[in-house]
Amino acid sequence: MDLEALKTSTLAFVEAHQAWTPAIAGGLAFCESVAVLSLFVPATVILVAIGAMVGGIGIPLWPVVIAAAVGAALGDWLSYEVGRWLGPGAKTKWPLRRYPELTLKAEGFIARWGIAAVAIGRFFGPARALVPLVAGILGLPRLPFQAANITSALVWAFVLLAPGAGLLAWFER
Repeated sequence: MDLEALKTSTLAFVEAHQAWTPAIAGGLAFCESVAVLSLFVPATVILVAIGAMVGGIGIPLWPVVIAAAVGAALGDWLSYEVGRWLGPGAKTKWPLRRYPELTLKAEGFIARWGIAAVAIGRFFGPARALVPLVAGILGLPRLPFQAANITSALVWAFVLLAPGAGLLAWFER
């Protein structure tokens, strides 16, 4: 199945089964936030389209935003915990060993910005799933990580979904 077919079928499912929209948004955000898995799921494009559908077909926005935020936060948490579990040896394992320059950039980003890198990284495609993994590898403290993770997940979900929902609803008036 190609990416366009996946996007089309997901959006058709959302339109046909509107009650599942929060769960779908949460699942997509989770996939988008898990290191490695994010490479295979075109979640950002689908989530933006879901945001537009929310405004166009009358699905309540906030349950979808909250579900997407929960999915994103859980995905980053999983990546972080995998990084902590694997430790520095993760750099010698697939897929990080194939992209040492990206890992070094993520380490430099975290060294420069500290825990704020977790929040900032969520808004940049390639960094979205890699920064939490590297944060775990570097042993950043859990509580500050989770604070940045959850806060940025809420902002990210709103920023991703609300513009399409708001614009479509505004045009329909």
